[in-house]
Amino acid sequence: MENIENIETKEQVVAQAIALVEGETIPEKTDMDQLKQLFYRYHNQEMQDAYKAYIEAGGAPEEYVPQMDPREEDFRRAMQTLRERRQAEQVRLQEERIANLQKKQQILEAIQQLATTPEEAGAKFDEYKQLQQQWKEIGPVPAEQSTELWKNYQHYSEQFYDLVKMGHELRDYDFKKNLEIKTALCEKAEALSSVEDVIAAFNTLQALHQEWKETGPVEREQREAIWTRFKEASTEVNKRHQAHFEAIKAREEENLIKKTALCEQIEALCAQLGDDMVSKWGDLTKQVLALQAEWKTIGFAPQKQNSAIFERFRQACDKFFTSKAEYFKALKDTQAANLARKQALVEKAQALKDSTEWRKTASQLVALQKEWKEIGPVARKVSDQLWSDFRAACDAFFEARKQATSGERDEQKQNMERKADITSQLKALLDSGEEIVIDKVKELQAQWNAVGHVPYKEKDAVYNAYREVCDALYEKSRTSRIAQRTASRFQKIQEVAGDDKQRLQRIYEQLQQEIKTYENNIGFLTASSKKGNALVDQMQKKVEALKAELAEMKKKL
Repeated sequence: MENIENIETKEQVVAQAIALVEGETIPEKTDMDQLKQLFYRYHNQEMQDAYKAYIEAGGAPEEYVPQMDPREEDFRRAMQTLRERRQAEQVRLQEERIANLQKKQQILEAIQQLATTPEEAGAKFDEYKQLQQQWKEIGPVPAEQSTELWKNYQHYSEQFYDLVKMGHELRDYDFKKNLEIKTALCEKAEALSSVEDVIAAFNTLQALHQEWKETGPVEREQREAIWTRFKEASTEVNKRHQAHFEAIKAREEENLIKKTALCEQIEALCAQLGDDMVSKWGDLTKQVLALQAEWKTIGFAPQKQNSAIFERFRQACDKFFTSKAEYFKALKDTQAANLARKQALVEKAQALKDSTEWRKTASQLVALQKEWKEIGPVARKVSDQLWSDFRAACDAFFEARKQATSGERDEQKQNMERKADITSQLKALLDSGEEIVIDKVKELQAQWNAVGHVPYKEKDAVYNAYREVCDALYEKSRTSRIAQRTASRFQKIQEVAGDDKQRLQRIYEQLQQEIKTYENNIGFLTASSKKGNALVDQMQKKVEALKAELAEMKKKL
C-alpha cells in the first residue's frame, strides 16, 4: 500500500481506499485504521474551516448547519468492502491452517513409523529428510494446536535421530550444522532486543521461532543450553512486546474515559434544548464544535469499545444538529407567518395615514399598534425596515392630526378656564352665609353645560371639582328646605288644632310609619336589584329628611 505519510488530502485518502478495493491486495488492519484516522482528521478540519468561513462571512452561529460530504459515503463504502474482504480472508486463512494441520499430522505419523526400529531408521534417513523438507514447506497451523504439534515433531525427530544407525561422521555433521543454524537464530533473537520497532521485532521473532522448529536437533549435551539461550532472547522480546501493548491498552482505556466524558457533555447539551433557544444556539454550537475538535485530538479507544463510543458520540452530534435544523426551520416558518401579518399591518397603516377622521382613525391605528406588539419576531434582515415603514405611516397620521387640531386644543384650554371660573362662582355661593338660590345655581350650571370640551387629560379633574361643589350646594339647600317644611307644618298644626296634643301625636306616628315604609322599600331594592342604586340613594335622602322632621316634631310635642 502507498506510504500513508505521503497522503496529504482527504481526496487522496478516498482514492487510496478505492484503489485498495479495486486491487487484489488485502490491507492490514493497522493500515485501515490509519486510513480511517486520516480521513476523519481531514474531514473534521474541513468542517471546522467551513464553519469559520461561515462566521467570517457574517453568518449567525445559531443558524449554522454542517453540510453533508458525499466523499464520506464513498469512503465508508470502500472501508466496509475492505472489512468484508479481510473477514473473508481470515476465514480462508483459517481453513488453510486447518488443512496444514492435517498435512503435518500425516507427516508426524510417517516420522513416527520411521522411528519404530533401530534397524529401519538408518535405511530410511533420506525418507526422513524428505518428510522434514515437506514439513518446512507447509504453512502455519491454528495457533491453539501449534505448540503441541511442534513438541510432537521435536519428540519424533529426536527419537528418530537417536535410533538412526549411521556413521558418526554423518550424524555429527548434521548435529553441527543444526547447531550453527540455531546459534545464528539465537544471535538474531538477541539482536532484536535493540530494535526500536517493538512490533517488527516481535514479528521477526515469530519467524525465527518457525525456523527453529523446522531445524533439526543438535547433540544431546548441547540441546538444553542452546534452547535456553534462544528462549531467554525470546523472553526479552516478548516482554517488550507485552509492555508495548499494555501501554497501548492503558492509553486506549484513558482515551475511552476521555471520549465517554465528551459524549456525556454533548448529551447534556442536547438535554438543554427547548423552545426558547434563539439566543442560545450560537453558544451551544460553539461548545459542540469545540467538543468535536477535542475528540479529534484523542486517539483510539480499546478495539471492542472504539466503534460503540464513536457511534454514541456521532449520534449525540447528529441529534444536536438535527434539532438545530428543525428548530430554525420551524422558526423560519413562524417568522414567515409573522412577516405576512406585519406586512398586512403596514399596508393598513399606510392606507389610513392620509385619513382626516381623526378620532376614528386614531383608534384604528392604536389597535394596529397593539396588534403589532402581539405578533412575534420576523427575520432580522427585514425587521428594521418593516418597523420603519409601519412607524412612518403612524407618525404621518398623528403629525397631520396634531397640525390640524392645534386650534382645537387652544379652544379647549379656554373652555377649561371658563369652567374653572363657573366652579369658583358656585363655590362662592356655597361659602356665603346667605340662603341658597337654586335658580342662580341652575343658571350657572346651564352656563357650564354650554361650554365646550376641555383637554382630555384634564376633564375628570375639572368635572369632579364642579360636581363636588354642586352636590354640596344641593345638600345645603335640601337641609334648609327640610327645616322650612317642618316649621311650616308645625305652624299649620298650631293654626288648625291649637294645643290639641292628640292631633300632634297622630302626625308624629304618621311620620314614623312613612319612614318605616321607605326603609322597607330600600331593603327590598338593595336585596333584589343591582340597578337600583340611584333610586336607593334618592330614597335614603328622603328618609333622612323625614327623620330630621320627626326629630323636630318630637321637640314640639
